Amino acid sequence: MKKFDAQTITTTALLVAMTVFLARFCSISAWNIRIGFSFLPVAVAAILFGMKGSCAVAALSDIIGTILFPVGPYFPGFTLTAFLTGIVYAIFLHKKQTSLRILGCVAVNQLFLSLFLNSFWISIWYSSPYLPLLATRSVQTFAVGIAQFLTLGVVSKILSVHKKQVIG
Repeated sequence: MKKFDAQTITTTALLVAMTVFLARFCSISAWNIRIGFSFLPVAVAAILFGMKGSCAVAALSDIIGTILFPVGPYFPGFTLTAFLTGIVYAIFLHKKQTSLRILGCVAVNQLFLSLFLNSFWISIWYSSPYLPLLATRSVQTFAVGIAQFLTLGVVSKILSVHKKQVIG
């Protein structure tokens, strides 16, 4: 985030609101699986504003979503994962969005953060065994990974054309 002006704050706030909406109302959720497009506003924030913007959108949307639409008690582990997701998106997507960078971004997020780390948090939260949880969540990781790769490819192309219009 090079400039901290009203437009940047407004865009970041809209991306937080979009993330909360997509996560809470436009996702398929079970107790240990969530499939949806709530990653998109975080990725857009990473492309437009870099690490500070994507981390802010990811962490704030997790906290606000939990407060406004609780699924259970607040668990800071998921906020940490969201924050780390913002870092990964920014590292891979802020400067340049190639197919290889998008693939790396999706692989790190899905494999390490979603599959391993979020499964660990879920096993703590629900007191369920970790390894069986990994097995059930691996299918989600694969399916969501493919959807994220394809969607991020399209969104990054659209943003590259309209980036100046979006951030002024």
